[in-house]
Amino acid sequence: MAKLKGVCIGAGYFSQFHFEAWKRMDTVDIVGVCDSVKERAEDIVKNYGFKQTYINVEEMFLKEKPDFVDIITPPESHLELCKLAVAHNIHIICQKPLAPTLEEAKEIGSLISNSDVRMMVHENFRFQPWHRELRKLLDTQVIGSKLHTINLRMRMGDGWQTDAYMNRQPYFREMERLLIYETGIHFIDVFRYLGGEITEVYAKLRTLNTNIKGEDFAWVNFDFANGGLGFLDANRYNENTSEDPRLTFGTVLVEGDRGSLRLYDDGKITIQLLGKEEQEHKYSFKKQNFAGDCVFATQQHFVSNLIAGTPFETDVASYIPNILVLEKIYESSAKKNAFKGLNLSPTN
Repeated sequence: MAKLKGVCIGAGYFSQFHFEAWKRMDTVDIVGVCDSVKERAEDIVKNYGFKQTYINVEEMFLKEKPDFVDIITPPESHLELCKLAVAHNIHIICQKPLAPTLEEAKEIGSLISNSDVRMMVHENFRFQPWHRELRKLLDTQVIGSKLHTINLRMRMGDGWQTDAYMNRQPYFREMERLLIYETGIHFIDVFRYLGGEITEVYAKLRTLNTNIKGEDFAWVNFDFANGGLGFLDANRYNENTSEDPRLTFGTVLVEGDRGSLRLYDDGKITIQLLGKEEQEHKYSFKKQNFAGDCVFATQQHFVSNLIAGTPFETDVASYIPNILVLEKIYESSAKKNAFKGLNLSPTN
């Protein structure tokens, strides 16, 4: 079978994880890399053994005629890049957040639904191996058929310094929306992946480091349609005791009517049935690339389903409700209100 021809747009910090994963795929040939800074694209092509560099996206599309494009650029650019890809009938995988506003996200959704182009959001946290394993355990009703709570706690410890984020992603410092917009969007998707649709949110957001603009602390309550409750306790300022906070990005406690599941910072999962001792659940994962090799898993999901013509877990229509929940979190914190009865239909 011929390899899929792919091109990539963007060579910023996180793109390295995309490129490393594409390099390992036998079914993909990256034929072009485009970035506004030509030298960055040239470095990528040289380091990963890809083919051509570009500084103009449409020129790359016209010359390479790829099967798909990987958009690894800031969300403000996504709508126009998606329009260009659709005009050239090129399938899309696009980094999160899908768009800077719900309105733009819906415009992208409408654009895709009225074309023959298939599109998946590069939402990799649900593809972290521990979250896949938790979902399997929930599906087999190991801790019962009724979900009580999901509690996710994150302490990154990378945001307390005066020069916080300068060594990795300095643009974080100037973002008006930070924790929920940049990292919390992942957790919103994880909550929906594990607990089902969200019907109510109530949030309190704070900025602890006065040297940055956006929030770095969040307490968010979720109500699920199935009656369960969720709580996100996220904080980039304070530290935890984990050897590698960026492995799992936090701990998770899932409680049901027959017991509890726990995810620890090192990736360990345990099961504690009611009246029983906590027992470790054995499963395997790789400590490579990013967070359990979730970038590779995400991109492999895109490729395999693109080839098979089967649905993506995070296609645009399925993903837009995450943006709605995100917007309601910010609105709840600003107005000190709970938002009930969220309509998660992407058409509304």
